Amino acid sequence: MSIAKKEYKRVTVKTLVDMKSKGEKISMLTAYDYTMAKIVDGAGVDVILVGDSASNVMAGHETTLPITLDQMIYHASSVIRAIDRALVVVDLPFGTYQSDPKEALRSAIRIMKESGGHAVKLEGGKEIKESIKRILNAGIPVMGHLGLTPQSIYKFGTYTVRAKEEQEAQKLKEDALMLEKAGCFAIVLEKIPAKLARAVAESISIPVIGIGAGDGVDGQVLVLHDMLGMTHEFNPRFLRRYMNLYEEMTSAIGQYVSDVKSQDFPNEKEQY
Repeated sequence: MSIAKKEYKRVTVKTLVDMKSKGEKISMLTAYDYTMAKIVDGAGVDVILVGDSASNVMAGHETTLPITLDQMIYHASSVIRAIDRALVVVDLPFGTYQSDPKEALRSAIRIMKESGGHAVKLEGGKEIKESIKRILNAGIPVMGHLGLTPQSIYKFGTYTVRAKEEQEAQKLKEDALMLEKAGCFAIVLEKIPAKLARAVAESISIPVIGIGAGDGVDGQVLVLHDMLGMTHEFNPRFLRRYMNLYEEMTSAIGQYVSDVKSQDFPNEKEQY
């Protein structure tokens, strides 16, 4: 059964809070370039995340750590030129906000001014509170990110589910309340138990968007290349593949190679 929803001409941070209050789920996907962002925006996705996951899917790095601020601005600028409706959130990359609140503010300002992005996202809780406050005080919207935080992969040592133990779960709850109180407009919860994610979403008034966090949150986010099946090595439980583009594209490219070799392409109709 389809659920009637309000058509928002432009999605803003206020729109997302209104959606939560009305019980309307929030859809969020990543995009890193103009062509894909144009398609995602046209399909009606509410939030586009220019994620530091570009380090993995666009540049082939093992982790998100190598991507730079300049590279994030490049990707975000490409996405912004494509969109008419979606809210565009841009990840602050590793090393641009963790140690120095002043550096965090400079990084966020560069993203907003040079890319035209609408908001930034930071990973972490109370340990980056001052950076978040400084960015918010400058009038820049901030989305938080708790649970599995990929920029801390070498600290965790694994991409396994986070906050299964009571102590870490309690810290996550406290950090979520802190992020709301500080002024964040939304929080991403990644790869945590569904029961905990639901409890967090019910305890705060700002939207909670999950990835591997169950169905009790206010919205969902996936990496575009994963949900379209362009990647095929990554198979976590939370990922639903809506297409298998890896096989389809491989087949199409193989057919093109074959047609060129056999001189079937171009045919007479494909020439001037």
